[in-house]
Amino acid sequence: MGLAVAASTAVLAGLLPSAASAAEPKATVEGDLDKGLRQALQRAIGEARTAPDSSFDARRRAEDAAGAVIAALRSEGYYAYSVEPDVSDTEPPQPIVRVTPGPRFHIKDAMIAWDGSAPAPRAASAACAALDLANGTPGRAADVIAAEGRAVAATQKLGYADAEARPRRVVVDHADESVQPTFHIAASDLVHLGAVQVVTDGRTNPAWVRGLAPWKSGAVYDPDKVAELERRLSDVGVYDQVTVSLATRDKTVDGLRPVVVSLADRPPRTLELGAGFSTSEGSGVDAKWIHYNRFHRADTLTFTAKLYDIQQKLDAEVDLPHWRRPGQTLKLGGGFFGDSTKAYDDIGGGLRFDVERRFTRTSYITVGAAVDYADTHEKTAVNAQAVPVGQNLKLLIPSGLVAFALDKSNDPLNPTRGWRLEARAEPTLITIDRTLTYVKLQSQATAYLPIGGSDSTVLAGRIKVGSMVGGRLPDVPADRRFFAGGGGSVRGYAYQAVGPRLSDNTPQGGVSLFEASGEIRQRVADHWGVVGFVDAGSVGANIAPDFRDVSVGVGVGVRYDLGFGPLRLDVATPLRRKKGDSLFQIYISIGQSF
Repeated sequence: MGLAVAASTAVLAGLLPSAASAAEPKATVEGDLDKGLRQALQRAIGEARTAPDSSFDARRRAEDAAGAVIAALRSEGYYAYSVEPDVSDTEPPQPIVRVTPGPRFHIKDAMIAWDGSAPAPRAASAACAALDLANGTPGRAADVIAAEGRAVAATQKLGYADAEARPRRVVVDHADESVQPTFHIAASDLVHLGAVQVVTDGRTNPAWVRGLAPWKSGAVYDPDKVAELERRLSDVGVYDQVTVSLATRDKTVDGLRPVVVSLADRPPRTLELGAGFSTSEGSGVDAKWIHYNRFHRADTLTFTAKLYDIQQKLDAEVDLPHWRRPGQTLKLGGGFFGDSTKAYDDIGGGLRFDVERRFTRTSYITVGAAVDYADTHEKTAVNAQAVPVGQNLKLLIPSGLVAFALDKSNDPLNPTRGWRLEARAEPTLITIDRTLTYVKLQSQATAYLPIGGSDSTVLAGRIKVGSMVGGRLPDVPADRRFFAGGGGSVRGYAYQAVGPRLSDNTPQGGVSLFEASGEIRQRVADHWGVVGFVDAGSVGANIAPDFRDVSVGVGVGVRYDLGFGPLRLDVATPLRRKKGDSLFQIYISIGQSF
């Protein structure tokens, strides 16, 4: 081992001189310069892979470098410069550029000269204001070019879609050390928007696309509104490519310019397969068969099948984006379900509908309703000793939904900064074998804080609370209660194992919930990361969360970045083991725990 290290060190030492020579500057800048300007000039000169092999070669490099220095000085507003290429007296000779920058010239009386007809006064004033070149500011070339771009954009914003810059005139006056730019801009005619023309080989209904346009025919051109139509079509997720652009000037009809929408459909069907495993929840597989644009309005039809140890599901859902208004999605679904857990077994089916109003791709308000029929087998306590007695219930359960989500994190599967807030309320009616009404309330907040200047180390935290207002134990059916424990809850404990239990160790669940998690996530390589975490939680029999009997689990995990999100493996142990609790639990899934 010692010999191998020594040999490697020797090899690296041998490579260092060649690495240093590869980073040698083409020429050295000399002169009385401030640090920032010297670095800018040195960057403009660049580097050479080899040292000059003769005095002639050094002289040639110095002259080339002098040209780069002059261009850099002028771009920074130095026009009274002195630049002298030279070579050193050393052997071998080295290229040198001696620089005296002189005074920095300043902006003076920047103005716009309209080529052809000037735009309306409002547009002309906006273009002049967009220049933002105050007298006395440094006469940098980059600032002059940027000002020209802002002026053209401001003119286009107010309806002059064909506005363009013509060659500008810049007068450099050495007498007063000034730079006076005159921008020549051709505004052309004011553009009014006409029909939306849809170009596609797919199945999208053009009338549906036209209904998404955020303008009426005849409206003055606004690039932001044209971009908004493109965003609305891109957000639906059924197109591989969306392009929205103004038609060429020769396509104008009756003074109106069409807007051309080009759509390239993604493959009409996809199959998604998944699997999961944990020591407490068992294993299973799931599949999704997804149809896109089947109803010709960027819709998504999803068939879902799940076969897990604790859950079985067959479901279908159709999503209709921009339903009745842009940014609003109608979701219609239904299917059959079955659960086999330590707390209860059930089988049944249901129908649901939701209307989701989105503000961003990840922030929304949802209003909906559902009706389920369930045949449930559960255990209930019949006396103070919590002796369990099994019972079967046939239940019809109508419910409503109001939900809110605000996501200010930077990634849906692997966030490293930002925060999220979710809340939901579900008014519920239980009928047939049991009659009860209650409102199930839940809210969760998560936050992500990077430590240091990068996202290599991230602190993540989560708090979740829940309560059933009007619900009591054991009146609330077991499959509608709060439970905690497992991979998405309190790791280290088995699924549903947190909270009160019957005398035979059956999880009882509760009508209130508290959960909290803290993680430190450390990236150790391009694709690998490690995590340390603490989870805590409680389930209570009262509507207020119970903080007196909190279960805590601790553990470590490994993350492997799959490109779209991390593959997660966690190992956790409970700090307070109860009867039936294992020494540790293992969880494998995709995505961070929260």
